[in-house]
Amino acid sequence: MITFVVRRLLLAIVTTWLISVLSFAIIQLPPGDFVDTYIAQMAASGSSVSAQAAEAMRKMYGLDRPFYVQYGKWVGRIVHGDFGESMEWRRPVLEVIGDRLWLTVLLAFAALIITWGLALPIGIYSAVRQYSIGDYLFTLVGFVGIAVPNFLLALVLMYFSFRWFGASVGGLFSAKYSLLPWSWGKVWDLMKHLPLPAVVLALGGTAQLVRIMRANLLDELRRPYVVTARAKGLTETRVVLKYPVRAALNPFASNIAYLFPFLVSGSVIISIVLGLPTVGPLLVEALISQDMFLAGSIVLLLGVLTVIGTFISDLVLMWVDPRLRQGMG
Repeated sequence: MITFVVRRLLLAIVTTWLISVLSFAIIQLPPGDFVDTYIAQMAASGSSVSAQAAEAMRKMYGLDRPFYVQYGKWVGRIVHGDFGESMEWRRPVLEVIGDRLWLTVLLAFAALIITWGLALPIGIYSAVRQYSIGDYLFTLVGFVGIAVPNFLLALVLMYFSFRWFGASVGGLFSAKYSLLPWSWGKVWDLMKHLPLPAVVLALGGTAQLVRIMRANLLDELRRPYVVTARAKGLTETRVVLKYPVRAALNPFASNIAYLFPFLVSGSVIISIVLGLPTVGPLLVEALISQDMFLAGSIVLLLGVLTVIGTFISDLVLMWVDPRLRQGMG
């Protein structure tokens, strides 16, 4: 067990370094740089930037240096907890991300709780009551949840809430709290606004996990050990929950590795539609403006979240499935 954890930690460190190289390289793939984007924006507004000013900006941000020099300085600053300065915002990257990062993590965690809280009991019911009316109904709802894009669901909810109730459901805060410092009132306001975007984010993943849980549990219920347990007179509840459900939980544990980065990057459109102050829309703006320090830091964050999620997923899988622990031995 200890050897497995140490090996995974070392692999995570190497993977994180490779992610940092790839993320910094990917940001620089588009032609031009931030200065070129800035010049184009100024030209569109009727202003101009001289060649001397453009060259001075490139020197100030180190854009005139080779790739490996820029990467080395960036990584060196990250080691000391400094992710550089955002070129567009003219502020440190960590300050720009600020509360957006914690709000994104909170939203992801809320969506995770809703996803598991809905998918687990529905998947178990659909498998145990196969071909029942409830199974057909949940299957229909699941297919609709998979087929309908989350951002479209967000638009529909916004439309009907405004049309029928005259209420706006966008954002995570009320207008009077959005710019105020943190207080108990602001926390309570956040809790009131959090459920709707969390539900919208969770529905797509819930529908997929219901189908996966149903299929896996149906496969487990046909195993010989389940037939033997029934023959020994165990109650149906114990027969189902003791081992088959636990073995069928593997997709839930595996889902941890990809859930958080998906909710950060995959919720970009939903965040834009609902006006959520999360990291996703900030990443889009940074990519458009070629703000390499801000965009590179966010992409690196997504990679690190994937590495952390994979590590946690491996540990949860070992706890859920005893066969994996036996394989390690």
